[in-house]
Amino acid sequence: MQIREGAVEIEVPEQETEGIDDAVFFNPVQELNRDLTVAALRAYREREDRAESYLDAMAASGARGVRAAVDGWDATLCDLDPEAVALCERNLERNGVEGEVVERNVNALLHESVYDVVDIDPFGTPMPFADAALANARDLVCVTATDTAPLCGAHFDSGVRKYSAIPRNTEYHAEMGLRVLVSALVRTAARYDVGATPILSHATNHYARTYLELDHSATDANEAVDGLGHVHHCEDCLHREHESGLIAHPPETCQNCGGNRVMTAGPIWLGQLTDSEFAAATREQVSEDMGTAEDCRDLLETLGAELDEPTHFDQHKLCKQWTRSAVAMDDFLEQLRDAGYEATRAHYGGTTFKTDATVAEIEAATSE
Repeated sequence: MQIREGAVEIEVPEQETEGIDDAVFFNPVQELNRDLTVAALRAYREREDRAESYLDAMAASGARGVRAAVDGWDATLCDLDPEAVALCERNLERNGVEGEVVERNVNALLHESVYDVVDIDPFGTPMPFADAALANARDLVCVTATDTAPLCGAHFDSGVRKYSAIPRNTEYHAEMGLRVLVSALVRTAARYDVGATPILSHATNHYARTYLELDHSATDANEAVDGLGHVHHCEDCLHREHESGLIAHPPETCQNCGGNRVMTAGPIWLGQLTDSEFAAATREQVSEDMGTAEDCRDLLETLGAELDEPTHFDQHKLCKQWTRSAVAMDDFLEQLRDAGYEATRAHYGGTTFKTDATVAEIEAATSE
């Protein structure tokens, strides 16, 4: 069947079901992801005008690569499946654009060819492709992970194996997964003396997505590693604190409630997940032909305003913990600001927020 997405018309195979797991070639649920990618690529090219080549590493139907080619990128579409390769060629031709289509293992391709931007969007974990991408891309690596259960700690052993970190299943599990992913990618890049810095990141529709800008020196790699650390989370009162460094020093008891059910996650990325200026620039590049344009703009606005804190809170879960009724989010955040704390909405859900206040300070500031 044929679909229209953004400025392109794409042929995609009929899917037997609407389930994500069955969408082998084309996943319509990922339209927001692809729309944001196009906008981010436009913003990045304006900032770094030397960036010209783009690799769609798991091309499938070629939707992402064809859209990049239509926008003027020197696009390469790579896939191991000969049917996908043929489909990519037809979709490039259908839209009147040129691009190279390669039937190849992308890891082998990346060790032979260099691209300014590499986009890794597999089904499941991206880690089998991270080394090749981060060692050989010039400027930007875009990464999607759909295995959110291991990332978030729900499938603990799998998360430890794949990401070489301790994930924990907390009420901020989506952010936990995103920060575990970035941590694993930053550590991978550092092995090749590459500093990887996230400039745009989000957790949406059961996947995590990050855009990592690369700097090629040991000094840059060291600075990136300095952004890693651990979070210590109390299961009783929901208090959390964080410490920098690759070696954790877990507290024996919670400094807020005195309980001993404190669990530690890490190493995770503690630094900024999104550069506010780049989020604003990406928002300006969202075009009306995108099917998710309004959602993209709303998401980017929230991302650009989020406080630079390593975890977020959920107002409803806090209020349940305190056995009180929740108030309107805007009023709740205003109470925190009136008490002298910073507070913003977070993109992880309608009742999620970020603040520099502790759990005890949040409770006191919003008790009236």
